[in-house]
Amino acid sequence: MDDVRCGWCDAPLPDDAAPNRRYCGPLHRQAAWRARRRWRAAADARRATLLTGTDLLDRAQAVATRAGDPSPAGRLCAEVADVPGLAEQLVRNAVQADRQAGATWAQIGAGLGIGGETARSRYGRAHGAGAGAPGADSASGAEPAQGAEPPPRADADAVAESDPHSDSAQAVDSNPPSGPGADSNVDPAGAAPAPVRDTVADPHPIPDTGQVPDTGRATDTGQVPDTGQVPDTGPIPDTGQVPDSGLDAGASPTPDTSPTPDTSPTPAPEEPAASAPDALRPCLVQVVRDTGASAGLLYLVSLDGRVLRLAATTGVPPKIAALWERLRVAASGPVADAVRERRLVWLASQAELTRRYPKAALVLPYDVALAAAPLAAGPMVRGALVLLWPGSRPPRLGAHERRVVGAARDRMSALLERAAEDGRPVLPGRAPRHAAPARGPTAGPAEAQAAADFANRLPEGCCALDQEGRIVFVNTAAAELVGRRVADLLGGLLWEALPWLDDPAFEDRYRAAVVGHQPTSFTALCPPDRRLDLRLCPDASGVSLRITPVGIAATAGTADTVDRPAPDHQGTGGLYDLMHLAASLTEAASVRDVVELAADHIMPAFDAQGFVLSLAEGGRLRVVGHRGYRPEVIEFLDLPPFKDATAPTVRALTTGAPLFFASPREMARLNPAVPRLTGRGSWAFLPLIVSGRPVGCCVVSYQRPHTFAPDERAVLTSLAGLIAQAVDRARLYDAKHQLARSLQTGLLPATLPTVPGLRVAARYLPGARDMDIGGDFYDVIRCGGAGVAAAIGDVQGHNVNAAALMGQVRTAVHATAGAPPAEVLARTNRLLTDLDSGLFTSCVYAHLDLADRTVRLATAGHPPPLLRRPDGRTEILDLPPGLLLGIDPGAEYEATEIPLPPGAVLALYTDGLIEAPGVDLGDATAVLAGHLAREDPRDLDAMADALLRHSPSCGDDVALLLLHPPPQP
Repeated sequence: MDDVRCGWCDAPLPDDAAPNRRYCGPLHRQAAWRARRRWRAAADARRATLLTGTDLLDRAQAVATRAGDPSPAGRLCAEVADVPGLAEQLVRNAVQADRQAGATWAQIGAGLGIGGETARSRYGRAHGAGAGAPGADSASGAEPAQGAEPPPRADADAVAESDPHSDSAQAVDSNPPSGPGADSNVDPAGAAPAPVRDTVADPHPIPDTGQVPDTGRATDTGQVPDTGQVPDTGPIPDTGQVPDSGLDAGASPTPDTSPTPDTSPTPAPEEPAASAPDALRPCLVQVVRDTGASAGLLYLVSLDGRVLRLAATTGVPPKIAALWERLRVAASGPVADAVRERRLVWLASQAELTRRYPKAALVLPYDVALAAAPLAAGPMVRGALVLLWPGSRPPRLGAHERRVVGAARDRMSALLERAAEDGRPVLPGRAPRHAAPARGPTAGPAEAQAAADFANRLPEGCCALDQEGRIVFVNTAAAELVGRRVADLLGGLLWEALPWLDDPAFEDRYRAAVVGHQPTSFTALCPPDRRLDLRLCPDASGVSLRITPVGIAATAGTADTVDRPAPDHQGTGGLYDLMHLAASLTEAASVRDVVELAADHIMPAFDAQGFVLSLAEGGRLRVVGHRGYRPEVIEFLDLPPFKDATAPTVRALTTGAPLFFASPREMARLNPAVPRLTGRGSWAFLPLIVSGRPVGCCVVSYQRPHTFAPDERAVLTSLAGLIAQAVDRARLYDAKHQLARSLQTGLLPATLPTVPGLRVAARYLPGARDMDIGGDFYDVIRCGGAGVAAAIGDVQGHNVNAAALMGQVRTAVHATAGAPPAEVLARTNRLLTDLDSGLFTSCVYAHLDLADRTVRLATAGHPPPLLRRPDGRTEILDLPPGLLLGIDPGAEYEATEIPLPPGAVLALYTDGLIEAPGVDLGDATAVLAGHLAREDPRDLDAMADALLRHSPSCGDDVALLLLHPPPQP
């Protein structure tokens, strides 16, 4: 085949290549595909950069032209203020193009007149905001693929340059995908993206005529506007295009006058796009006022489409809203369901919330009604609107309320959609923005003074808090009751001005008042010994707090007293961390999961420094997990017998009562060695009891002495019950899992036979933990003389039945080993058909003749074997196809004989080594063959381990068998 060459390395293709074959193999095909994506993006980038530069120049011309015109007030100021943003957009496009072209940050910084690290910190994250955008600084897009060093041929470059419609050019019209192709700047946990300016689109865009205008001016002036700092205009719109400005070479871009897609649509005159971010919060305030709701929350979908981030609130202080700042779209909850199902979710009461969404009820334990509506326009859902009412409202959402919610939803959706179409989607910021609710008539100076005089004449204390919890008014009686001056209290957060109120009990009452819009009250202890009755009366503008004395010389620890020991105290929000723990423990599958989840939640929630979990086994307590302890301490605490009355863990377990030691002196009375070895100052030993049966003990320790208040003891004791139930479930799972693994391991050969003239390496990797047990198997059988049989297979399913059938298949192969490969598979197939298990099996059987140096192979629907020749060339063996075992008793199989010279490697494997979602099996097999070719067969075990490291780890079992007749010395 003359002049038929590889489209990547320009090497001639073999004469027997298929007519439509264009590359040497899959590696060069993938490298060329990646290169085409990069060059196509670079070609489109010049258009994007030129559009931005032209828009900048035309904007400046428009300002200069109208400088003497009597324009509406503020019009010119707005236009001038937008010019630096356009300039910054041009710089970002150029930086993104240079990074795609391979420029280092030092080169880019030199072109901008700043340092390389400064350039990286300023532009290194913003240009990757478009999910999956080519050129993003991620591990998948920053460097060419391995083996992609040779430059492409010019014809491939020309094809890429001439096609402005790359696959990624449509990314702006759909949610970015999750997984490896998602935005590299959004972590899987849903962390906040890089800071963005809260704007949507250019209020005065230049109309797009479909052709790049020629202004007669260079688009690159060689310098960056020096404003003292570079304004943050947010991420570059994800258009699938990577600009190429040649900043690293100091040259101006070459104008590309080819037609370009419309990138700057003109907003409707009645609602300019720039007003969208400012209009979202007023829309939220208005819908709360018009529906009579007590609070409103606005959620926006993150760039990766997996997380809902709280963007704006009204009627809910930031301190409270932080609990609901992040919601997973895939999780079960009213807001997530509204987004996924594109419908209004209405919950009339706390009881309905608890019944339908028990996990959500844990973090919203108040008597409220809730409505969640998706913000959707066209095929996209961009966020959600959430409204809260007091639980005392009517159980049905009225027709007027539905109309108001629907109108607000449609207006917000339109603003978000228009912003996305303009290339500047509204994204959630680092923290939600708070919008002040609508207020009634403002009192005049005389009325305000009269109100203050009235409050000061009252015998009880009065205090007013704004929506954030700051003290905006306090009368003299209240200041005297709490022992502070009025001037010291005004302007501060209540729980900071009065630290003894920084307590979960107070926070719970405060949340109940603010969220539920219902009065609440409780009693607190003001140091040193004054008990005060506090009553909270909320409305949309804040909370009124009435403070009255209850008594003098109160006794700490009274049932209705919130006694906060100092300085050690439970962190604010600890109670809600425990609610999260209760929800998390329901998903713990193993004992290790329980230990990690409990330690992660308990230690920060209670400000603890140590955590130990022990389980009862064989009359002793065995430590199964710990945090904050040295190994020698754990060795001392491990395995105390139940007869050891001095061990605090044993005493707590055998008596069933928790033990609290507030100081080393108290602990020394029971066991002096514990404080000496652990170095701790206080301990809580919590027995783990399930249905009256002791299962273990949990220890929480503190570095310093710590007085355990009654409410803290109650929470810790309740927590122990949750952990005990989770541990009991996890132990059952672990036992079942270990039983399944033991069964599977027992059915596989413990050792492989030693065969002179043949080296063998075998590997088996179980699948993911939740896959239970698999049916992959392998075997090597001596057949007498120079004959050796090898088999590998995969039984359908992941359960005990699959494992049992796998054992029967191995037995059948053993019984017929030595017969021709086709006959071995035929006999095994008849046996499986007679068993009628309903499960199918794939298998490859090989008979090696070490004297003749040949191998005969037959397959029953199994992935093809690989043969690595002594010179390193590796081929995929094309065997005659055969039907899976266990389907047709009359199925026939055909064997193929190939040479097996000394130094060759025959690789048999199951599909778990190559199979991955979305990957063609042929391409995956070719990639595995490439890995096999690069490994050194002199160390067969290292070769097997290296092949396993390249497996896609998709959760399936993996079996691998390598057969290697070593080269003659």
